[in-house]
Amino acid sequence: MSSQAVRLVVLVSGSGTNLQALLDAVADDTYGARVVAVGADREGIEGLARAERAGLPTFVERVADHPDRQAWDVALAGRIAGHRPDLVVCAGFMKILGAPTLRAFPVLNTHPALLPSFPGAHGVRDALAYGVRLTGCTVMLADEGVDTGPIIAQQAVPVLDGDDEAGLHERIKTVERHLLVDTVGRMAREGWTVTGRTVRFGRAGE
Repeated sequence: MSSQAVRLVVLVSGSGTNLQALLDAVADDTYGARVVAVGADREGIEGLARAERAGLPTFVERVADHPDRQAWDVALAGRIAGHRPDLVVCAGFMKILGAPTLRAFPVLNTHPALLPSFPGAHGVRDALAYGVRLTGCTVMLADEGVDTGPIIAQQAVPVLDGDDEAGLHERIKTVERHLLVDTVGRMAREGWTVTGRTVRFGRAGE
């Protein structure tokens, strides 16, 4: 992998299937990025095990180990900064990042719905309850709101007759993994610019 590859710190909270998709992608030297560390908010998760099997540095920063959320925000930002990332990727990370991280690094996040519809922790359930026939997933730049950052990419997933939350979510996650890998790769190879709420691939002036 070229030393010029974009440096990724990936944050996980669970099984790490999105992380694994990124690890598989960065094995290709033409992808343009490499994972330099994996962080988590809890111990003993498969996401960390995947990183360790890949020989990557890992770190855990638990909210419970700090006097308040603000102290955790500062500590997490410090741990991330120690790996000098060009881009931070939330790959199933179930904590809202605070200003110390969001103001220091570009942060990529995903959501299992077509934002701005159905933000929050229950996007799949809310979409089903509303009766939509089309939902999907979103890749965005995170900001200090909840699923309110500038949208980079989206892909639709149809809601099928008889869908329940678990089945629909699994189909969305399959699409989400591909969309995340494609988006990270394009950002790494092409760069990106943000104008207001519009994100475009390519570097300024190109």
